[in-house]
Amino acid sequence: MTFLGFVLKSLLRRPFRTFLTLAALATAIGSVMALVGVADGFADSFRGVYESHQVDLVVSRQGSADRLSSSLADDFPQRISTVDGVARAAGVLLETLSIEDQQIYGIPAMGLRTDSWLFADYGLEPHVDSASKVVEMELNPASPEGDEEAETIYLGQNLADRMESKVGDEVMLFDEPFRVGGTFQSGSIWENGAMILPLSALQRLTGREGQLTYINVVLDETVEREEVDLVVKRLEAIDPKLLALPTDEFVDTDRRMQMAGSMAWMTSAIALLVGAIGTLNTMMTSVLERTGEIGVLRAIGWPTRRVAMIVMLESVILSLLATLIGGIGAAVLLSILSSTESAAGVLQPSIAMSVWVRGAMIGLGIGVVGALLPAYRATRLHPTEALRHQG
Repeated sequence: MTFLGFVLKSLLRRPFRTFLTLAALATAIGSVMALVGVADGFADSFRGVYESHQVDLVVSRQGSADRLSSSLADDFPQRISTVDGVARAAGVLLETLSIEDQQIYGIPAMGLRTDSWLFADYGLEPHVDSASKVVEMELNPASPEGDEEAETIYLGQNLADRMESKVGDEVMLFDEPFRVGGTFQSGSIWENGAMILPLSALQRLTGREGQLTYINVVLDETVEREEVDLVVKRLEAIDPKLLALPTDEFVDTDRRMQMAGSMAWMTSAIALLVGAIGTLNTMMTSVLERTGEIGVLRAIGWPTRRVAMIVMLESVILSLLATLIGGIGAAVLLSILSSTESAAGVLQPSIAMSVWVRGAMIGLGIGVVGALLPAYRATRLHPTEALRHQG
């Protein structure tokens, strides 16, 4: 019998205990992968908001504790667009709204100027009137938007499906009637569950007249990677209130993203501790039950290192199998949750490869740590003492 075959036979010798250990470990590791997958998926989804529009820099307020709730004057985009190295800039007011009559709460709402490149990037027309016909209207970038414009909203496809709304339908926001002017499909799951309002309308609804949350900046194609820092300095020189960051850094250093990741790992730590203790208990019991067998193996010439490898390999195989089972379970769970109305547009329906890699590393770590003490005890057994236990 091969060494690996011997190990597998040992695991199958007590199938019920092996099954229970697998179940406990799979639950622990699957919980980690699900929670971390949700946190990473949310960050990736929000990062996709910028990547889908090829945004290079995001400008927010310097010193703001929460960058997604920062406040900037809405005249900054025009000033930023004149900076050397900047191709275009567009301001965004980010808020959270609810549609009370449909009991849909916490909808991300983006306020955009409908004459901006960012609005056009969603493939939307300037606005639709009450007859659902496109109305040609030229807007002066320095002038406020018209009243008809402020009565139109645009829905991400996931949100439109959730609301069962189509172009021309009426939606009530803060007891004000708005008409659906169009729907859009984005590369970001987060955006597909959001709505777009004309900037002036969202400012009026939320009492934030003249304000923006952040400004998306696309750099000129001639700007080299090593010149980005120079453009950042030019932008921040406009006003000491401005903080310009590359999109990845803006997302990764946001307090909400960091808190989501920290909470996922803190919650997972409890499950990992339970899984590690379960593995330790199983392997220690296995060693105690097989004291006589270990004595026979030592008596026929097996070195202590090989005996320790049996215990270690059993534990690692259990942990890696648990990682596979737990990962599949976590992926199925996320797929089911992402299809529900409350989570649509927020959760990624799958687990990223990086999360699978981390799950495998965690499983391997639990297997090794859980086997250290049992393996040590197995190597300390003297052959005659172990054989006496057998007899």
